[in-house]
Amino acid sequence: MRTDVPLYRWLTPFAWLYGGIIALRNRLFDWGILPSVRFPLPVICIGNLAVGGTGKTPHVEYLIRLLSDRYRVAVLSRGYKRRTKGFRLADAHDTSETIGDEPFQLKTKFPQLLVAVSEDRRMGIRRLGELPEEQRPQLLLLDDAYQHRYVTPSLAILLTDSHRLYTRDALLPVGRLRESAAGAKRADVVVVTKCEPLPTERDRAVIREELALREGQALCFSEIRYGDLCPLFPEEALPRTLASLTAEEVLLWTGIAHPEPLERLLRQHAKRLTAMAFPDHHAFTEVDVRRIDAVYQQLPSSAKLMVVTEKDAARLRTCSLIPSTWRASLYYLPITVGFSAADEQLFNRLIESHIESFSNERKAE
Repeated sequence: MRTDVPLYRWLTPFAWLYGGIIALRNRLFDWGILPSVRFPLPVICIGNLAVGGTGKTPHVEYLIRLLSDRYRVAVLSRGYKRRTKGFRLADAHDTSETIGDEPFQLKTKFPQLLVAVSEDRRMGIRRLGELPEEQRPQLLLLDDAYQHRYVTPSLAILLTDSHRLYTRDALLPVGRLRESAAGAKRADVVVVTKCEPLPTERDRAVIREELALREGQALCFSEIRYGDLCPLFPEEALPRTLASLTAEEVLLWTGIAHPEPLERLLRQHAKRLTAMAFPDHHAFTEVDVRRIDAVYQQLPSSAKLMVVTEKDAARLRTCSLIPSTWRASLYYLPITVGFSAADEQLFNRLIESHIESFSNERKAE
């Protein structure tokens, strides 16, 4: 599963400086000099050590599906790259511009879910706790908050990409780590994501040894699972299976951190794939649309379509820049995460037993 990754060694002095600052910050939290607040409800943090691209959103969605039938679940995010400030409780009128890409995707897929954004997570949790009792969350999923130590989660889930484990990475700006690999010790559960395929028992043992997990830390492995192609505008086109792409020219354009797995999948099915990669959370402009359309028009076959990611699809659906000529040929590929049967049982049991034990402790107080 090992994959070589680019490391910019000439930036090492800056990484030392950055690492020293982050290490001091973590020590100040560990010593109690910087305050960290616990809250009277289960707060499950899902995050990573690296910058982007580990699959946080589909893992959050997995937890929503697992728990929302039994609990009032809320998701709290900072709302990266939104154009609003402060606390905001999402409703049907919000867009990716008002709450950010991932929160908007979650609210679109789970309309009854409580989704909130706030730069100040402590204030965000308090505001959610002020909701009327019948709306107040019983459980909180804290999205992308592993480094937000002003809140002490009741359970911390750390994700690491199988193609770039945190043990094979380096601190910014040499690599992509927000903090050193030592930060993994704060996690209760470590999930190695985007496995292709799920590892054998021997590979699992090798990775466990490499990660040097402390006693009591659980380790699971997940993979990305793709659904059928969904039309971005269902009134204009019908769903398609991946198997139906064998005679199609496909133009894939993405605004995510790591589109490579999606590219590999589509190359296996399409007659030919052309890929255009934009930066993560990219706000597509009129210039981008013209560039994309120029590439699309140059595809030699008349049997062709466009594919975007599910994250990009959420905001493109309401984007006024999308030409009407694209509407019948623009698709997205929904994704979920999956575990082996044993890991699914382990992961689900860990989450459920944590919530149960937390509730029992609260009753005993």
